[in-house]
Amino acid sequence: MADRFFPNTMPSFVEKLQIEESFLEGEKDPLLELLCLPYSTVCEKLKRVAFDLKETIVKETWVCKRGRVSDYTIYTGALGTAFLLFKAYQVTLDKNDLVLCSDIIKACDSASRGSGRVTFMCGQAGVYSLGAVVAKHSGDEQLCGHYLTKFKEIELPKDLPNELLYGRAGFLWACSFLNKNIGRETISPTQIRAVVAEVIKSGRKMGKGRCPMMYEWHRKRYWGAAHGLAGIMHVLMDMELKADEVEDVKATLHYMICNRFPSGNYPSSEGSESDRLVHWCHGAPGVALTLIKAAKVFSNDEFLQAAVEAAEVIWNRGLLKRVGICHGVSGNSYVFLSLYRLTGKVEYLYKAKAFACFLHARAQKLISEGVMHGGNRPYSLFEGIGGMAYLFFDMINPMETRFPAYEL
Repeated sequence: MADRFFPNTMPSFVEKLQIEESFLEGEKDPLLELLCLPYSTVCEKLKRVAFDLKETIVKETWVCKRGRVSDYTIYTGALGTAFLLFKAYQVTLDKNDLVLCSDIIKACDSASRGSGRVTFMCGQAGVYSLGAVVAKHSGDEQLCGHYLTKFKEIELPKDLPNELLYGRAGFLWACSFLNKNIGRETISPTQIRAVVAEVIKSGRKMGKGRCPMMYEWHRKRYWGAAHGLAGIMHVLMDMELKADEVEDVKATLHYMICNRFPSGNYPSSEGSESDRLVHWCHGAPGVALTLIKAAKVFSNDEFLQAAVEAAEVIWNRGLLKRVGICHGVSGNSYVFLSLYRLTGKVEYLYKAKAFACFLHARAQKLISEGVMHGGNRPYSLFEGIGGMAYLFFDMINPMETRFPAYEL
């Protein structure tokens, strides 16, 4: 198991003075030196690295490819670069980032034609919804309208799964993204409700027995954020649900809590006995983000306590030997940021800062040495250094952080 993560030797939460005094006892550790700096100072360092990473990512995924797009998705493709540029624009208000972002989206629009994929992370809903929001920020109402029209023309296949990356939940997330960033009821409640009803119906049909709702993807009943219960419940909590549907969401989350591993981690799928994965996609991080949301939406202490316990698993086993958002240190950092937003407890901001400092101090060296995996698509948002750059931008204003394409 330990081969999947680096031992976390950082102080769990101590005062700045205590860390500084520990330096006097032996050779200084650059990571601890960085960790003891004031938060604002660390963020300035992170921001500079984020800008450098952004330039590298743009060069590798856009400039060197001369604007040709093969993978158009947010998850591993060019749209992820556009999403990163939009984040950079939100930090600096540099219109150049917005213009380049728009150019990449247009190329992704062409590349996505005929794909048949309908979700935010891996389909045309991501192209059209991000395109509409970026066009709105650019003041181009005509282009915004164009993307909204194309979004509303998306037809969901009858055999569509329900999960986040490729299924109905991923389409619903795009609807929520538009309604939040363009205006309420940009996508009509009637259209959304029809999809929600299918998700609920499917979950109840398969969930007969111990768990109110259950879902299957590629013949496995996944629990995690990417393909399973955590991701679907996360999206459903943004929907207008009937009273009995709300109770089924709560009961499904309660079932997950009651059937987690003794360690506090969560199975990747129903019946799995392998307590190995501590990723956003599978394991405690994705579930924790959903529980944090449930604690807020339902004002429920059970969900908050379970999220806190999951965060402890992430602190101990979450310094993964991967850099990315989906299954890496960058993604795991967001659990601490989310808990900080909900509780205001500075210990969670400290832990997010610690994970970010680990990445700043060691990631590039560890990747170059082959000790840390840079991702199969090393410049992408969800697998590569794109996720690290996004996290570093997000750290600048911790009360506004959101796990990209997951937290609204």
